[in-house]
Amino acid sequence: MGPKFPPAGFRAARLLLCLFAAGCNLVAAEPLASTTATNAPAGSIENSVVKIFATVRYPDPYKPWAKESPEDFTGSGVVIEGRRILTNAHVVDYASEVQIQANLAGDKVSATVEFIAPGIDLAVLKLDDEKFFDTHPPLVRAKTLPAIKDAVMAYGYPEGGNNLSITKGIVSRVEFAPYSFPVFGLRIQVDAAINPGNSGGPAVVGDKMIGLTFSRLNGAENIGYIIPSEEIDLFLQDIADGHYDGKPMMYDDLQTLENPALRSYLKLDPAVHGMVVHKPYQFGAACPLKEWDVISKIGETPVDDQGMIGIGDDLRVRFQFLIQHVATNGTVPLTIVRAGKDLRVNLPVSPIYPLLIPGLHGSYPSYFIYGPLVFSAATEDYLGGYLRSKYAATILTRFSASGNPLLTRMSDQPAFPGEGLVVISSPFFPHKLAQGYGSPRSEVVRSVNGVLVKNLNHLVAILRDSKDEFITVACDTRYGETMVFPRAQMLAATDEILTDNGVRSQGSPDTLAIWNAKPAR
Repeated sequence: MGPKFPPAGFRAARLLLCLFAAGCNLVAAEPLASTTATNAPAGSIENSVVKIFATVRYPDPYKPWAKESPEDFTGSGVVIEGRRILTNAHVVDYASEVQIQANLAGDKVSATVEFIAPGIDLAVLKLDDEKFFDTHPPLVRAKTLPAIKDAVMAYGYPEGGNNLSITKGIVSRVEFAPYSFPVFGLRIQVDAAINPGNSGGPAVVGDKMIGLTFSRLNGAENIGYIIPSEEIDLFLQDIADGHYDGKPMMYDDLQTLENPALRSYLKLDPAVHGMVVHKPYQFGAACPLKEWDVISKIGETPVDDQGMIGIGDDLRVRFQFLIQHVATNGTVPLTIVRAGKDLRVNLPVSPIYPLLIPGLHGSYPSYFIYGPLVFSAATEDYLGGYLRSKYAATILTRFSASGNPLLTRMSDQPAFPGEGLVVISSPFFPHKLAQGYGSPRSEVVRSVNGVLVKNLNHLVAILRDSKDEFITVACDTRYGETMVFPRAQMLAATDEILTDNGVRSQGSPDTLAIWNAKPAR
């Protein structure tokens, strides 16, 4: 039996990034048998690297009342300061049980996920028995980025064997690149062999850790990626207060200032360089940026016409890299050129980019069952399953032809606070109440009893408060049906349907709180 990989939808990868970033795949290997031997010498790099065993239960977006069957995966991790283990988020995402095993050790130690950051793909584990750290010291991290051509060693537990694997390569590139939308960060590219199971293991130059292995490039030989120590330090600083806030980012649409006609159109002095604001993320008088502004500096650092800044003598990265260093109190200082004049502005930045169809990011889907209908909040995980199926082209054609908002509004922000799409996530449960209707699976609900649905909780409240004889459900589609159900029979049939189909709960905790706020009529 070959290696088993976690479903791509649950590896903290934004769907839009997957479509944009061309195949950077986060992977974990099947569990391997443990070894029985003595510990590696104290103080050695090998003694700080651990194998991680995770039993996970992923959500099932198409049966939101259930979880998928448990699966076992392995990855790698490394001991860090504070008597903790650092690994990748995708190694332990949705884990119901986690254990770690030291190099050349026969026993395993139970662990819990203390913090997880799917966007930057990092997680911190705490051990139930901290005596482990008495003989397994933390691996020291480098304070600076490695140089191009530095020899790098990748440590971990890839597929193909039980013991610790060490592969050698060189640092080939350092860039500020997308991780999981909307998160960007520094990323080190190496040519050391990176395989399933290496995820979460340290990459070392000399005797210091330069970062954490997190992915490989599909379809290419020996191209792997490392989360550098700088990103790790930012993550650890963030969680020091007991809460993970995330990396602040700016979301304005920008364009380069390379075209001579564009420079002439903006009447710019030859000495002006920077990036042009194509579309501000926010609008109105409170927004400090306007269309055609030129961002010439971030903090005190000049921005060139390609939006790049220099780091050291031989590295150029996107200017947004500096946001994580110069942002204070949720704003970043910028110098802009507007109508030929230099202006200093403070641009609001945030780790949160609201999306109409958000990702689950470690949670389970919200849902509500009413008669034979299953309503669920639309998520990228739900849509992503369709787009990754072998029938994706057919499904996309159908969604496009019907104007399904799952496709037409895939990358939209909410049109108003609290807006969320409600999808009929599953086929009808078998029942005579659904007789004669076509399957509404994957249709987005537009209205219930003529009331436009704002989000899933709003839909539940409409159903709860209805006194009408019939419930009408209209979907947002060019083709299809408006379904009409007798309200009293829908209420009476729900418990029977739940029992017949082995469903434990009519809804998720959030929807049940709405439903039970008043007695069901």
